Amino acid sequence: MSDKVAGLDQLTVPQLLESRREVASLVPDLEAFISGSLQSQRRRCGKAGCRCAEGELHGPYQYLAVRTGRRTRMVYVPAELAEEVRRRVTLGQSVRTALARISAINLELLSRGELS
Repeated sequence: MSDKVAGLDQLTVPQLLESRREVASLVPDLEAFISGSLQSQRRRCGKAGCRCAEGELHGPYQYLAVRTGRRTRMVYVPAELAEEVRRRVTLGQSVRTALARISAINLELLSRGELS
């Protein structure tokens, strides 16, 4: 996020501080945060004679894809928890957006020697 694009260089120091307070107040409940993405998959069970052997796969099942280093870990999400997990993953994007905005404001304050 460029400070010029965000228009932060046009704000006064009190306006920057107020904007930072407003953004921080919008940060959702961090205890509910889940990082990752929710994915729907169909599976083949491998049993001989099962319908999935003919192409009619089981599912769809929900999985949470989570990056751990270079690998992506897939965590099964029970159907009754899928909407709650989806809400918490969406919350993660709100957190990242708010933190990026707060960081941009703090960088602008720092460039003015007004970091408080």
